[in-house]
Amino acid sequence: MAKPTQTLRMAPLRSVTVYPKMLVHLDVAREESKRAFLDAHGADEPLFLLTQRNHEEDPGASDLYSIGTVAVVKQIAKLPNGMLRVLAEGLFRAELIDFFSEGGCRYAQIGLIEEKRGSSEAELSALRQMLLERFDELSSLSPLPPDVIAAIHSLQEEGQLADTIAAKALMDLEKEQAILALLSLRERIERLCLYLDENIERKRLQQSIEHRVRQQMEKNHREYFLREQEKVIREELGEGESSAASLYRERLDSLPIQSEAFEKISKEISRLERLSPSSPETEVSRNYLDTLLALPWGRTTQDSLDLGHAREVLDEDHFGMEKVKARILEFLAVHSLTHAKKGAALCLVGPPGVGKTSIAQSVARALGRNFARLSLGGVHDESEIRGHRRTYIGSMPGRLLTAMRQAGSMNPLLLMDEIDKMAASHNGDPAAALLEALDAEQNATFRDHYADIPFDLSGALFFVTANTLETVPRALLDRMEVIELGGYTELEKLEIAKRHLVPKQLKRHGLTKGFLKLSDETLRAIIEKYTREAGVRALEREIASVCRKAAMQRLEGKKSLRVSPKKLHEFLGAPRFLREKGEQGPRVGSVNGLAWTAAGGEMLVVEAVPMRGSGQLLLTGNLGEVMQESAKAAVSYIRAHAGELGVDPEFYQNTDIHIHVPEGATPKDGPSAGVTIASAVASALSGKPARQDISMTGEITLRGRVLPIGGLKEKTLAAHRQGIQTVLFPLDNLYELGEIPEIVRGDLRMVGVKNVDEVLSRVLLGEAPQSPPAP
Repeated sequence: MAKPTQTLRMAPLRSVTVYPKMLVHLDVAREESKRAFLDAHGADEPLFLLTQRNHEEDPGASDLYSIGTVAVVKQIAKLPNGMLRVLAEGLFRAELIDFFSEGGCRYAQIGLIEEKRGSSEAELSALRQMLLERFDELSSLSPLPPDVIAAIHSLQEEGQLADTIAAKALMDLEKEQAILALLSLRERIERLCLYLDENIERKRLQQSIEHRVRQQMEKNHREYFLREQEKVIREELGEGESSAASLYRERLDSLPIQSEAFEKISKEISRLERLSPSSPETEVSRNYLDTLLALPWGRTTQDSLDLGHAREVLDEDHFGMEKVKARILEFLAVHSLTHAKKGAALCLVGPPGVGKTSIAQSVARALGRNFARLSLGGVHDESEIRGHRRTYIGSMPGRLLTAMRQAGSMNPLLLMDEIDKMAASHNGDPAAALLEALDAEQNATFRDHYADIPFDLSGALFFVTANTLETVPRALLDRMEVIELGGYTELEKLEIAKRHLVPKQLKRHGLTKGFLKLSDETLRAIIEKYTREAGVRALEREIASVCRKAAMQRLEGKKSLRVSPKKLHEFLGAPRFLREKGEQGPRVGSVNGLAWTAAGGEMLVVEAVPMRGSGQLLLTGNLGEVMQESAKAAVSYIRAHAGELGVDPEFYQNTDIHIHVPEGATPKDGPSAGVTIASAVASALSGKPARQDISMTGEITLRGRVLPIGGLKEKTLAAHRQGIQTVLFPLDNLYELGEIPEIVRGDLRMVGVKNVDEVLSRVLLGEAPQSPPAP
């Protein structure tokens, strides 16, 4: 119950609580507080000391606790910095009702409050004993001066004992203020015991942590001392391992290596220091450290972002290949605008000899990046890519890490050649090991089995080459941007030969342009009569053969040599390929089809012969299962439309049909020969000859629809090489005509068809079959 109010001078305190019957030293800086202390001391009057909740310079009512202590000023001393050093003694608790400022001093209206014992004397005696036990236990963990402990034990009044222990042991402003605000002596002691228990538990935990830290420090000091002793002993014995380890540490400290890798290498160096020079593990450890420290940690090359220079380099090294060049220039443009550090993965797919590998080298030169090549053909072991674990004898890093070390920078151009020639085995799937390396979201922490530390591959630009995508796993394709490269036209081959192949072979064979002259007609004759390929590799070999024979004639004294088309047989022998101009006229049962292979497009002749028999279908020519099904579908269509096509409706009962595709040693498969087989069978059964200047491709259905196919560009180039005049293709492939070179489209008549009737009306001579279009 509050007693009558009283008005006293007031001084707010920061970070300190004053209890009754206690002496306390205070340093006073605020002008209002200094005035209050000086006036109270001069008037020999008490003043009200109240603790702030925060450190506000001018506290309001919400910034002050409600319970404080009435105190008297014993002594005041002025300090050199202008502050006051005050010695005050608390008298009793009081409650703040209101306060105001007047004459540069604060005044408080307080209510005098009465403390309650709240329990019997016996219970208070037990609480006193419990409080002293807690205090003694805390004193043993956090020692206090002996005179302070003795003074506390000598206090007889329970309230003063609790207040003194709270002031000396709590060290928490909120808890100290909570003890000050409790008017019931029993509740005050119980709350104080609870706070002391928390402090005791905290001190025990702190001592436990300090003990563990001290033990670890002692262990580290002991290891350091023993290691230094070992160094001295090794030097006395003339062993140089310690100096080798020091060199490794110097190299490690000079490299910008991430923390996990740094810790791993540092541990390996410490292990090397402990190994005996005669131990086999010493050489293993050295090889491991040499490998890791030779990696290009933090070394990068500056990309050349000049689009004009890049275009000039690409055009200088390669003729055509516009898709690849455009994609590289796009990459440069984006890189120039965003300054992105991440690379990309491009997969170049095309027949052999079209320049997939060489374009990657040109791109590296255009970008100013280091270049490294990984040949993946025939790789069937995952460890070839990821490396062998160090537990194996003769273990080594994988090809990816080796290539990065060879490149010497963190942002090289890495060429993964012949990725379609890899194969899975009992040693794992190497294609699966490439998933992490080619994934832009994962390759920043690529982990090689040998190194066993994360290595950043995100800055590398990956070029991957393949002849076909059929053997490349779908998950791997999903991580790459696929760019298809078709075969070259004869005009493109001629330009490539003039610009690149002939100068290259002349230089390789020690000849000059002035000595050996190859005209455009001669080069065109080599292309037409001595090579038949999508690329230019065989063409380069034939030019090299001419250069070798020319070198012999030069040594025999010849001053110059001009090779004309008529003289080619003297250098290359008889022509190996002769164009067949449509078999010199229409033929019954023989139709020209178009096929796609890993080596490019090819023209495929399909022959059909009817024979007296029992309705059997004979298929020869090493045909695959899909192609056999296409033949059956074609025969079923002819049988269903026999009357409309001028074919005996009963042929399936008394006639056998033999379908043959020449070059039986070569496996053939795929659905795109459907229209060709149907045309050959219709020609054979109706007796109508088929035009040989037409070639075709397309899958058919039983209802006669012509479905889209793949590889139209390569097939069209093959037809152009064979001198075909008209190409029939599925109308749904019309969007691909833009990819066919303009010079080829100008020489060929490209006709899109939707059903088999349209094909037969153009291929078969004689009266065109009249029938409604297939649905």
